[in-house]
Amino acid sequence: MRDPGTFDAFYSGSVRRVTGQLYAMTGSRAEAEDCVQEAYARAWQRWDKVSGYGDPEAWVRTVAYRVSVSTWRKAASMRAAHRRHGVPDDLHGLSPDYVAIIAALRKIPPRQRKAIVLYHLVGLSVEEIATETGAPAGTAAPCSGPPRSSPRPRPRPHRAG
Repeated sequence: MRDPGTFDAFYSGSVRRVTGQLYAMTGSRAEAEDCVQEAYARAWQRWDKVSGYGDPEAWVRTVAYRVSVSTWRKAASMRAAHRRHGVPDDLHGLSPDYVAIIAALRKIPPRQRKAIVLYHLVGLSVEEIATETGAPAGTAAPCSGPPRSSPRPRPRPHRAG
């Protein structure tokens, strides 16, 4: 039986983090919010099973990313326009550094962007990235600098003000 209390605790403890991670992967805050909400709705529908996974947050993040990919496929022409002209996000209140990171991530291919976000922002190891993405470990390694010797603190989307 689904336990609303454990799901509520899981949701409130992870939704901001997963949304920020998906925002970095997709480059669109609105899209990230929509996809993450859909993923949490699906998690709730399957909470008996998902709650037993070793990392339910990874399941939600994976589902949210897959929802975003599906959305991209359905809106190929909108994506092409987005690449040419960019989509103005509501950037009010976000730190200039965070906005710059998102802008830079938008310029690289989605699979590489996802690997970089999972490695640098989520803090996953190359092996964990390979597991989450289904890619071989050598392919999943983000080529963006020397390997980490210890986990880095996870940056959070800072609000200006």
